[in-house]
Amino acid sequence: MPSTDTLPFALHALRDQFPPLLHGRAYLDNAAGGLLPRRSIEAITAHLTQFGATNAMPSHAPGQAVLDLKTRARAATALLMNAEAPDVALGPSATALNFRLAAAFARLWGPGDEVILSGLEHEANASPWRELERVGVTVRVWHARQPTMQLHLDDLRSLLTPHTRLVAVTAASNVLGVTVNIPEVSALARAAGAWTVVDAVHAAPHSFPDVGVWGADFVSFSPYKVWGPHLGALWIRPELRGQLPWPKLSFVPEGDITGMEYGTPPFELLAGWLGTLDYLRELGGGEMLTRTALQAASTRIADLERPVLTRLLDGLLHTPGVTVYGPHTTEGRVGTVAFRVAGETPAHTAEALSARGVDVGAGHFYAVQPLQDLGVYPEGVVRASIAHYTTEDDVQRLLDGLKRP
Repeated sequence: MPSTDTLPFALHALRDQFPPLLHGRAYLDNAAGGLLPRRSIEAITAHLTQFGATNAMPSHAPGQAVLDLKTRARAATALLMNAEAPDVALGPSATALNFRLAAAFARLWGPGDEVILSGLEHEANASPWRELERVGVTVRVWHARQPTMQLHLDDLRSLLTPHTRLVAVTAASNVLGVTVNIPEVSALARAAGAWTVVDAVHAAPHSFPDVGVWGADFVSFSPYKVWGPHLGALWIRPELRGQLPWPKLSFVPEGDITGMEYGTPPFELLAGWLGTLDYLRELGGGEMLTRTALQAASTRIADLERPVLTRLLDGLLHTPGVTVYGPHTTEGRVGTVAFRVAGETPAHTAEALSARGVDVGAGHFYAVQPLQDLGVYPEGVVRASIAHYTTEDDVQRLLDGLKRP
């Protein structure tokens, strides 16, 4: 493997791309939201400077440029997901897009229909489908097995019936970091005649989604977790778009993905997202934004994270008084580790660390089901989460901050 310094952006130069890292703090709350590279910030500023709040409008030149921006953002997002542009909706958040999708499901299903939710879900991939109980749909939970909190296919098989319409599953738990074999889940659901909706929000920063490989029917992720501005994205299998009666404006054709995008988009944020994707293009060594360049960036990210995750997990496991939740090996997890310190609330631990310049999350992180199953809801856990710009020194600062007299 080439040394870091021979690749696009040596690690120190890579970190220089992210202004908040220059403040000297160890940022270990990437699961809540990533930092933005300079070119994303600059793209937002440039758009607002040139266009202000100009809307997409084919009747004048500035409006045409703004309309083109939306087209380019959709196409670039599709590249990240290995998808086609007409199948990708962009909205304010993955949560909002899932609730819009649930409105379509509520017009299709009712009493006698069933939905299965994995026991690892963030509520963005649970609450929208629980809303279907209002129209008579039965909701079942596919619980993760303790103590590792991993999902087992045999448990899903026992829940699937001829009445199952949907299986909701995360690609990686946003609180525990546990990963799921999405192609296997999708294949099992499809064999039972059910659709699969995948929450890729937490997995995406560590390994970019691939809808072609996953075999799912719906996949969402959040660009703001992938070092972009606050946006959400949803992919819908093309042959399903025309079957989904989502509420829409009257003039939007049936099956047109823009029917999912209510109101005027935040064009300045779309510009920033394109800036982030350009950063990822360069990180992957590509001269143009292509799927190949993005795949190379995803591989580079995994290579950068691997030793940092190993240090984080091993260090926490060997710190006296610390309990780590989820797998105790790096196998089957991404760069997120949930833990608690004996005799302390998660909030107290996080506040004490922040006072020392180390920023982690504390709470339940909308991951209600897994933390209920672990018996730590609603107080939750401390969550340390890395990104490709995190260093082993950042991790060491966390470990030093957890030492007690």
